Amino acid sequence: MTTLPTRRLGELTVPGQGLGCMGMSHGYGSSDDEASTATINRALDLGVSLLDTSDFYGAGRNEELVGRAIAHRRDEVVLATKFGFANKLGEPTVIRGDAAYVRQACEASLRRLGTDHIDLYYQHRVDPQVPIEETVGAMAELVAEGKVRHLGLSEASAATLRRAHAVHPISALQSEWSLWTRDLEDEIAPVCRELGIGLVPFSPLGRGFLTGRYASVETLEETDARRNMPRFSGENFDRNLAIVQRLNELAERRGVTAGQLALAWVQHRGDDVVPIPGTRRQKYLEENVAALTLSLSDEEIAAIEAAAPRDRIAGARYDEGSLSFVNG
Repeated sequence: MTTLPTRRLGELTVPGQGLGCMGMSHGYGSSDDEASTATINRALDLGVSLLDTSDFYGAGRNEELVGRAIAHRRDEVVLATKFGFANKLGEPTVIRGDAAYVRQACEASLRRLGTDHIDLYYQHRVDPQVPIEETVGAMAELVAEGKVRHLGLSEASAATLRRAHAVHPISALQSEWSLWTRDLEDEIAPVCRELGIGLVPFSPLGRGFLTGRYASVETLEETDARRNMPRFSGENFDRNLAIVQRLNELAERRGVTAGQLALAWVQHRGDDVVPIPGTRRQKYLEENVAALTLSLSDEEIAAIEAAAPRDRIAGARYDEGSLSFVNG
C-alpha cells in the first residue's frame, strides 16, 4: 500500500484525500458494483484509506457495497458514514436527529457495513426540530460504547458547530466546497479553524462539471440527478461551461487536466482540508490522487480564481427544497 501525505481532522489522522462512494450506488445513473469494488480496492492500494458513504445512498446499498469491498481489509480503512435522512428515496425529505433515531441508524449502518465500529460518524443534515445538543449527546454515547470513534456534522452552520462542539469534540465538517461553491469560506470555515474542526469538501470537482468531461447535459443518463440541478440546466450550463474552458486553458499550460487543477485548488485551502472526490472508475481515481501532490504557486492560484470567479457561477447548487437543509 502506498503512503500518502496525511492531514488531521480534529484528533483523527487521515490521508490528504479520501474517496466519496456515493456515486457508486446513488444519484449519478446506473451502477456497476464490480467496477466500484475494484476502484475501492485500488484506492486502498494507493493509500486513499478514507472512504465516505451514507445510509441514504442507494437506500443502504452503498454501505453494503463498501462493507463487502473492505471486508478483507477493514484495518486499512478510515470508514466514514452518515445518518439523518429518514425518508426513502423519492419521498418528501424527513430529517431526524432525535436520540432514539441516532442509535437506530448507527446499529443499522454497522450491520450493513459488516463492522463493529465506524471511524467517523456524521449527522448528514441537521434536524431543525431537535436541539443539536440531543443529537450530539446521543452520538457521544456511541463513542463511549466503542461503536463510533469520531464525530462529524455535514452542512451545519457556524452556530450549530459551536453548540455541537461544546457537547463533544467534532472532528470534521463535511460540506460542499469547490471553485463553484465557496459560501462556507465566509463564516463556517473560520469557526471550524477556531475550534480545530477539519474540513471535508464533498463534490470538490463540482459534481464532475469542473473536469470538463460534460459538453452537454444530454450526455448524462436519464436517471442522473444532476439533470435536475440548476447549475446543469439551460443557460446556466452554457455559462458555467465557459468557466471550465478557461480552466482547461490554464491546465494545458501546466500539463494537467482541468479536474486536477480544480482539485489541487481545493487541496491548497489549508492543511485541515481533506476533499473526497467521488468516482467509480480507477482511471479518474488515479487522476484525482495525482492532484494531491500538485503544487500551485500564488500566481497560479490567483489565475485559477480569476478563471472561475466566485460571483460568476450560474445557478444555485440545489433546488429550493434541498437548499433549505443546507447550513442548518
